[in-house]
Amino acid sequence: MRVVLDTNILISALWKPDGLEAQTVSLVREGNIVAYVSTELWDEYREVLSREKFHRLSESAEKLLAALCPRVIRVVPSEKVAWSVDEGDNRILECAGEAQADYLITGNLRHFPVVWKDTRIINARAFLGQVSSRFSI
Repeated sequence: MRVVLDTNILISALWKPDGLEAQTVSLVREGNIVAYVSTELWDEYREVLSREKFHRLSESAEKLLAALCPRVIRVVPSEKVAWSVDEGDNRILECAGEAQADYLITGNLRHFPVVWKDTRIINARAFLGQVSSRFSI
């Protein structure tokens, strides 16, 4: 199963270690699902997680990125997307398209279409509902 994680999923996972987003990220960390990133998306993860407003999470954020780094598969998007007014969201859509992701998991559903190419865009609750029978969640 191929997924792309929006940056807000990582932030929520750090804020609520027992939450649905943390469970989703754990599936990647444990190798149960495969997460894809582009250089732009990985750079966004690093930049956002290092912002001053998340300074209390900085140690946990570094550990999370270190744990994810060997687990993610990097792609180089071959197509530029201009669907969203938010350029960061366009980079996520580019990554999902190149990865041929099954799911793009985000906490901001209103920022994305319901489906992008063959990628379903859902939140962590819906994602876990879809895959809970495959894993012991």
